[in-house]
Amino acid sequence: MTKPPISKTPAKKRVAKPASAKSATPNPAEIVGQTAEIVGQTLERALDPLRSAWKSAALKRADRNARQFSSPAAPAAPTGKPGLKVSPNAVVMPVMPPVAGVELAIGRAGLYKHERPDVLVMSFVEGTACAGVFTRHGVGSAPVDWCKQRLETTGGRDIRALVVNAGCANSFTGRPGADAARRVASAVAKRFDCRQGQVMMASTGVIGELLPDAKITARLPEIARSLSPDAWPDAAQAIMTTDTFAKGATAEAVIEGETVRICGIAKGSGMIAPDMATMLAFVATDAAIAPTALQALAKLYVHTTFNAVTVDGDRSTNDTLLLFATGRAAAPRISRAGDARLADFRAKLEGVLLSLAQQLVRDGEGATKFVKVTITGASSAASARQIARTVCESPLVKTAFAGEDANWGRIVMAVGRADEPINRERISVKFGDLYAARDGRVSADYSEAKMSAYMKMKELEVSVDVGVGRGAAVMWTCDLTHGYISINGDYRS
Repeated sequence: MTKPPISKTPAKKRVAKPASAKSATPNPAEIVGQTAEIVGQTLERALDPLRSAWKSAALKRADRNARQFSSPAAPAAPTGKPGLKVSPNAVVMPVMPPVAGVELAIGRAGLYKHERPDVLVMSFVEGTACAGVFTRHGVGSAPVDWCKQRLETTGGRDIRALVVNAGCANSFTGRPGADAARRVASAVAKRFDCRQGQVMMASTGVIGELLPDAKITARLPEIARSLSPDAWPDAAQAIMTTDTFAKGATAEAVIEGETVRICGIAKGSGMIAPDMATMLAFVATDAAIAPTALQALAKLYVHTTFNAVTVDGDRSTNDTLLLFATGRAAAPRISRAGDARLADFRAKLEGVLLSLAQQLVRDGEGATKFVKVTITGASSAASARQIARTVCESPLVKTAFAGEDANWGRIVMAVGRADEPINRERISVKFGDLYAARDGRVSADYSEAKMSAYMKMKELEVSVDVGVGRGAAVMWTCDLTHGYISINGDYRS
């Protein structure tokens, strides 16, 4: 498999030096970070008024992060499944610098009929903290169950390894699936001289198929011998399924004058919806952050990233986001998510997660358009999110995007059926800077020619104000084409 070209430019020359965290003015994210530790599972409901209050800053930050990763992809990007064309919305995977305390390696266990890597192993130094957010799917999977139990038992302390396989979800496989997961964890633990409870795992692939664990464990000696701190691009390729390009993001942040690194990879193309998506994401940093603080950050920022994208409205059984903090940088240890010293780190972490989430949508199965939907004027942030999701997941809206048709009536239809408070007489709809409707009716300066020209762009923005309050939300989606049917019609072939 051809690897994407890697730039020789040092990472430190590509990333602007952030301002010192000591001199940073406290921002709403710090307040939210502190609240996240207190409210736990009730975070979203409790923070709705606060999110509305700082909606402008949040939307600007999201735009800035989106533009950072908007370069076109190389045409020869590797594919997870033969015959798939690279998405026209693809982006180039950035150069991924090593993260102190992390090594990666891939191998082929033969979980696919064609030649391709399908196993990833990540090794972490002693004392590595771990946090995770997982699918809310009612069926779940053996690896998701395993990770949840391990995090509960260990408190996220001293996690030593992660093993990931593509080609088999090991979901809806009952006790045999749980036993297979345990055997893989046990074999990895022996290889890395740790307890099986210190091993995390994830799987992606076909639901209902039992994991052939012997195929994976047989490859572990070979994989362990090839561990390297520079294998992030290979790792991103090994976890692909119907993805058409490898997905990665990286950033540097400053904690009390010390630079720390953040690197992450993800996979996902279809079965993508909030709470969360058919996606796996693994992010590592060399910062020293306590497990409780890391977990608070994971829960907080999944809300504005992976739970703010949708391709088809279907939720997976295997969604997994894992954050790892090795503590090998010179920065001081942080025990609270709301610590003022984490201001720059929080912003950079959210940027990495948002980039990965948006790349999932850019690679939506059969997608040709990358679409940002902004809802303002809602009664609350939660209401705005529900309206945005309804618009983004409407087949009629998505097929209009595919046909390059500025059919704003379909947008209004979706807004109205979200069953959220709206003022029909004050609704406005914009495509980019062009008004389609104002104050509940077609705009006086509406131009079909200008709208048609705008709809030919690969990246579109739709903005709707529903005229009842100050709530706002942003969601990203893609169009719906015949390609989606083709890919999913023969998914198992």
